[in-house]
Amino acid sequence: MRMLRFILKKEFRQIFRDKTILAMMLVMPTVQLIILPLAMNFDVKNVNVAVVDNDHSSWSQQLINKIGASGYFRIVAAAPSFREALEYIEREQADVVLEIPPGFERNLVREGEQHIGVSVDAINGTKAALGGSYLLTVIADFNQHIRLNERGKPVPGKGVNIGITYSNWYNPLAEYRFYVVPAVMVLLLTLIAGFLSALNIVREKEMGTIEQINVTPIKKWQFILGKLIPFWVVGMVVFTLALTVERVVYGIWPVGSFALLYLFAAVYLVALLGFGLLVSTYTDSQLQAMFVAFFFVMIFMLMSGLFTAVDSMPGWAQDIAALTPVTHFVKVVRMIVLKGSTFADVQKEFLYLVAFAVVLNSWAIWNYRKTS
Repeated sequence: MRMLRFILKKEFRQIFRDKTILAMMLVMPTVQLIILPLAMNFDVKNVNVAVVDNDHSSWSQQLINKIGASGYFRIVAAAPSFREALEYIEREQADVVLEIPPGFERNLVREGEQHIGVSVDAINGTKAALGGSYLLTVIADFNQHIRLNERGKPVPGKGVNIGITYSNWYNPLAEYRFYVVPAVMVLLLTLIAGFLSALNIVREKEMGTIEQINVTPIKKWQFILGKLIPFWVVGMVVFTLALTVERVVYGIWPVGSFALLYLFAAVYLVALLGFGLLVSTYTDSQLQAMFVAFFFVMIFMLMSGLFTAVDSMPGWAQDIAALTPVTHFVKVVRMIVLKGSTFADVQKEFLYLVAFAVVLNSWAIWNYRKTS
């Protein structure tokens, strides 16, 4: 333990001596957590709609007003023909063209049905899918109302109207920030811990101090542990700052246990720092270590479930996602913060993270060659 204490003293002095690295570890993730979730908002609003009203009836005007008042759409043009309305999409001034055919009101009254045209600009796939879905929902709601007569009874021959009441559990207002902020917090913690630990041993090699350490009686596990503990402490501080930003900036307060959150963060950091140190033992320069770490961290981020739900991925991609510790920690943080899950609900993920921590750190200790 005396040897380990000396290594820890050296590492902490080295961290606090370099003001740039200290700012990177503390200030950078805090600023990024404030900015990134505000930009990474997948909610689709202000969808521009060009309307072609060939009926000019009271019901067609009611439909147009209902779309404009929904809060998601903005009526940017009332074109006399579909061809002219399509030009708004070609000029990127509209996202959707709504075409109401002649006889819209008459056919609804007499026949009980009428087809209308919705053309969506699908260059932006997310905006196209969600914007088109929102528009169909508004039209369906309008259709539900006109199926009722003034007395509130179903129009004869038009079937029975069924009302549906629903609620969003764990995120009642369906606000995207409650979903994305915990995941961004995990990813920033991953970037800080993964990159800095990957550069640690390599830096000793480039500075030439690794030879001096290798000729000392320090054991391999003491050296790896001495490299791991300081960054683990810094990682826990960063995690605390992230939780503070969540509360102060976004008003997110974990429903579950803080102790459980910190337990998972502690184990996750051990696993991630083990990965970084493993990369460091395989590379000979900081440039090599940075590129190798970047390669794996990008896979961790894209497979974590932040941008695409893991359940929606192909089978082979789900297998890869299950082999990354980030996926499990993102899932756990969301469950604890939003759902208030207990240890019994997330014990499987805990065992995954423990296994990652043991395997990666054991591998790093085994692969570190203590040669002079």
